[in-house]
Order: sequence, then structure tokens, then C-alpha cells
Amino acid sequence: MAKFHFTLLLVFIGSLIQPAWLVKLETVTDNDFLKLVQTEKYVVALFSKTNCEECAKAEHELALARETLVDSLNAWVVKLVASPLAKLYSPSLEPAIVFFRHGVPLLYQGPFSEDDITSALQRSQEPAVKELNDETFEHLTQASTGATTGDWLVMFYKQSCVTSQRLQALWEAVGAALRNRINVARVDKGGAGAVTGRRFGITETPAFILFRHGKMFRYELDSVTVSNFIDFATDFYRNSKATGIPPPKSPFDDFTEMVVDKMKENPQVVKLGSIITSILVLLGILIKFGRRAAEPADKKRT
Repeated sequence: MAKFHFTLLLVFIGSLIQPAWLVKLETVTDNDFLKLVQTEKYVVALFSKTNCEECAKAEHELALARETLVDSLNAWVVKLVASPLAKLYSPSLEPAIVFFRHGVPLLYQGPFSEDDITSALQRSQEPAVKELNDETFEHLTQASTGATTGDWLVMFYKQSCVTSQRLQALWEAVGAALRNRINVARVDKGGAGAVTGRRFGITETPAFILFRHGKMFRYELDSVTVSNFIDFATDFYRNSKATGIPPPKSPFDDFTEMVVDKMKENPQVVKLGSIITSILVLLGILIKFGRRAAEPADKKRT
């Protein structure tokens, strides 16, 4: 009988504790979420889906961390369910916790526990990835000299490359994990970093290179995960071929390569150019033979 009463007591206590698991985050629409990201300094978003036990666990732990995040960061903590936006930030999709700092996303990496979530987000209040361009790349990395700024892990991307854009939050996670050990940066090969991209022979994006001690190592694995990038930058690069870092190209060489790149990117232009060239050559031949045919007649008149 005593055992029976003890069991009832446990059930009663469990019924009191259970509502804590039912604490829910505020669910927002995609449009409301985008407005928050654009206007608020800090936004923490859980991308979830229906009938997902792991998603429920992540929501519970993030809900427990919410008060601390609001108090310490004045952050908005919200949830999106079955949102198509999830694929923009998480390669593995839901559940995923993404921390937006001034609109820059960071994909949370770690256990779904209140303490781990709170600690990681509080350490990552500022973006970890540096944006480099043609003007700043050599000055900041000192890649050619292998000097004192340390190792650099660089992602080359294009604004028009969907895959590159989907890796931004993951790349921020890499930067956060390697902070104070290895510099993590990115270069817009299709914009302000076009010259730098051509310098290193970047033809497709995204592309990843580790610059270390005057050498460069290309990341050539198909898998793009935070752990793989960390392993590559800290140790696995030794299994890649080390190559010398090319000096900046002369303006003429860079212009020539730019033309080649444009032709590769726009094969229809190449085809049209070939047609125009063929027509011009044909016209030149016809004009030349026309002049030759006219010469005897002119001589007879004289």
C-alpha cells in the first residue's frame, strides 16, 4: 500500500512538472520574422517542423534560455514552423537554432540544452567572419609574405550563387568555433573580390582555401559541415596539396582572364561572337576577291 501511495505521489509531482515542457516559443510568420531580422539587433530563431520530437526538445530548451537571452541581449526569441526559409540557414534543416546579429546569421552548433545554448549565443554577439575584398585582402591576410596576421580560412562566394548564400550561417559557425585561433573570412568573387578570385583561379563557387605560412591548401571534400571545416583548418589540411601563393596579376593579365571568365559564364556570347567573326571573315574574303576581279577591267580601260 505504501508503494502504491508513493507511485501516486510521483504521478502527481509529474503532473505539476509537465507544464514546463509545454512552454512554447512565440510562433511567427515568415514575413514577421524577416521584419524582425531587418529591424532588431538580436534575433534567435528556432526553425522547427510538425510532429518532430527533436524539435520539441530544442524548443523546450530554447524556451528555458529565453529569459536569460532577453535579459542579457535584449534578443527576440521566436519559432518558425515548416518554413521554407529554413533551407537558407541550415543544410540539415529542422530543428535548427539560428542567431541573427545585425541581420548576420549564425547556425548554432551544440547540444540542445539551456546552458549550452545560452553560453554559445552570448559568446557570439558579433559576427566572426571578416569580409575581404580586392583592396583589403593582401593587406589583412599578408598571404604572399606569410607574415604575422596568422592563418586564414577563406570562402569565395557569389551573391548569385544559391549554395554560397545557404552557407553563410554555417560559415559564421565555423568562424565562431575558430575564433582567436584561425581567421575566417569570405570574398565576393562576383563583386568586390573579383580580382582576388581570379588571382587564385576560382572558377566555381563556393570554394574554400586555407592560407598558411606562405602556402595555400584547397578544401576539396564534397561534405560541407562545421566539423569538417574545423578539422581541415586545424589538421586535415596536411592531407591536401600545398601550393605556392600566386602574386597579384598585372592589370593586363587580369583583364585577359576576366574576358575568359565572362566567355565561360556566357557561352551564348561566345557563340554569337563566333558567328559575327565568321561573317566578318566572309565579308573580308568577298571584298578581297571583288577587288581582284575588278583590277583587269580597270587596266583594259587604260
